Amino acid sequence: MENGEWRIIFLHFGIANNFRHKICIKGNVFNSIFCNYFMRKLAICILSMSILAFNASLSAQNKSEEAKKTDKKEVIVLMRTTAGDMKIKLFNETPLHRDNFVKLVKEHYYDGLLFHRVIKNFMIQGGDPDSRNAQPNAMLGSGGPNYTIPAEFVSSLYHVKGALAAARTMNPQKASSGSQFYIVDGNKYTDEQLNAMDARRATPMTKEQRDAYKTVGGTPFLDGEYTVYGQVIEGLDVIDKIASVTTGSQDRPVEDVRIISVEIVEK
Repeated sequence: MENGEWRIIFLHFGIANNFRHKICIKGNVFNSIFCNYFMRKLAICILSMSILAFNASLSAQNKSEEAKKTDKKEVIVLMRTTAGDMKIKLFNETPLHRDNFVKLVKEHYYDGLLFHRVIKNFMIQGGDPDSRNAQPNAMLGSGGPNYTIPAEFVSSLYHVKGALAAARTMNPQKASSGSQFYIVDGNKYTDEQLNAMDARRATPMTKEQRDAYKTVGGTPFLDGEYTVYGQVIEGLDVIDKIASVTTGSQDRPVEDVRIISVEIVEK
């Protein structure tokens, strides 16, 4: 029990004892017996109430701790497309982007949208609501909700193959689109190429980043420019399949590649 709870109980006993002196009359046996009986009952009552209050406080604290544990659990979404399914983990380190993506998923915002921009060895882009019923030659890439999301750059989250990142317009704050995203396809890089990139970066790549870009591949030149907020954990082959389709004007696939649905499968 915390010191605060003990102080409250002792305070109750002090008040009760003071009350006893006021109501008991010296030399009166009846009053003395009555007072002693009354004070025992009062003390038991006060102690019981203090224990109940402490238990209630402890229960609330436990619930709060459980809620914090739940918040730390990463969200996993399943994206079904006409080219196959991908499971994507959303990062807790980027809560604004995570929560916005979850909100749109629950609204079925992405269901039926196209991957409207596809560039092999670079990325596949979707999330434009104007693509849902777009005609074959329609220009896409400008649609979205009427808000942006502040950039959330985290050095440990980078553009390795399969990274989910937020598209954006050119703006000095590097604020993200409210709905458009891309998934990294990328290339593998040599030490020489990474050294050349490091020379232009404010912060050099870590060994872990370099190893990832050499073995898995990605788009390291986008780090610190666009917010990475998720990672494909199943279905990397689907990225390869989509990235390999024939494209036409504005890098749009000649044959539509569509998101069938996105749903939360684990939280």
